Amino acid sequence: MRAVRRPFRPARALTPTARVRRLRRRITVLFALTSAAGLVAMAVLAVRSDGVRWREQLDQGMSADTNWALGLLETDEDGRLDTEVLLDNAGTACPPLFLLSVPAAPGEPSVTPAPGELVVEHAPRRPCLTMPAGAVRQAAATAVRADEPRSRDARTADGEPVRMFALPFYPPNAEEDAAPQGALVTVADASAQRADHRRLTWVVSGGCALLVLLSAGVGHLLSGRAVRPALEALDRQESFLADAAHDLRTPAASLRTLAETALRGETDSTDVHRRTLRLAEGMGTLVDGLLTRARLMSGTALLAVEPLRLDQLVEAVVEDVAGEGQRVAVRAEQAVVVVADPDLVRRAVANLVGNALVHGHQPGEPAEVEVTVGGDEATTAVTVEDAGPGLPPEVAGALFDRFRSGSGSTGLGLSIASWVAHAHGGSLTAEPGRRGGVRFVVRLPAGGPATGG
Repeated sequence: MRAVRRPFRPARALTPTARVRRLRRRITVLFALTSAAGLVAMAVLAVRSDGVRWREQLDQGMSADTNWALGLLETDEDGRLDTEVLLDNAGTACPPLFLLSVPAAPGEPSVTPAPGELVVEHAPRRPCLTMPAGAVRQAAATAVRADEPRSRDARTADGEPVRMFALPFYPPNAEEDAAPQGALVTVADASAQRADHRRLTWVVSGGCALLVLLSAGVGHLLSGRAVRPALEALDRQESFLADAAHDLRTPAASLRTLAETALRGETDSTDVHRRTLRLAEGMGTLVDGLLTRARLMSGTALLAVEPLRLDQLVEAVVEDVAGEGQRVAVRAEQAVVVVADPDLVRRAVANLVGNALVHGHQPGEPAEVEVTVGGDEATTAVTVEDAGPGLPPEVAGALFDRFRSGSGSTGLGLSIASWVAHAHGGSLTAEPGRRGGVRFVVRLPAGGPATGG
């Protein structure tokens, strides 16, 4: 018979984020199980201790009653039991007191009896607790056989829980190795103690269950705080890979198309070189922006703060960024000094000015941008205002998120500028300008970041 081969189906691979989340669930379960083991052990110990306690209390009371009754027990001249004094002085109906003896001929040694061989010398006629005869004989036989007091749990004829105590007694002037002559058996009601014990058991069990749930919740929160850095790192990694894939796909495809066109000889070589150079410069700027953003998000781009002239830095940036036909005016009220990272601040200002030059003008008209530098002893501000069409409504709420420029660019410039401002303890805001465009305001603390970067 030919075997049928089933197609191989590889196991579904978990993403790094899914593995971290699974680890969090396992930590939570382990934390809850560890807490549950400790709580259950403590609960069992508490319940057992309570059970021993209430049994010992009943046994102590019954031992005192039987020892007092034993002092009233007498024997006649022939060695037979005389219960007259005991019955005259002790109320044996409640708690019920039973007297059982070992049958033996006078002058013969007593032998260890079976429960059925014991003779009931006295049993209350109307006891408050009705006990089966077999249970009383069994308790007495156990005490006689062990030659020491014995207690046990039992039930009445009506099924109510009780505690039985049997005390062996000896003939008068008996030797040390003499066998017991019989046993006194008393019974105590244990329904109240058992009800309290049962209530304690439920309270402890419910408390343990509640504490286990609470520990599971605490463990879930703690494990969440523990794995949060890993999840944030994975999120930053995925964001960076998505940014790189998204932004590099278009220029890479353009370079490939340009190369294929050049190979077919359909384009002038000078034009090909010029376009290739422009694409290469754009890709270099894009890669630089992606790496800067990744370093800022991961926290590896530490701030190298130092005192700098913010007005001079802005003038240098504008001189490098502005091109022919574009009008950029820089106004500085005075010499503005700020403690910041020069490279990051230069990139943020360059991104804002570049954004204004590209998008801050009407179609067919040259860009007109006004940059203002000012501040006081606590805060410095750089304002970049253009005369463009203003903020598109669809991107106004998420202007500083990546891929939200709304005009075909990468959308990383404003995101990087926002990151730089917040890394210095400042802010970046956007508001309508006086000439219908957009006004971006970067505010930085004059004394530098509060944490020193």
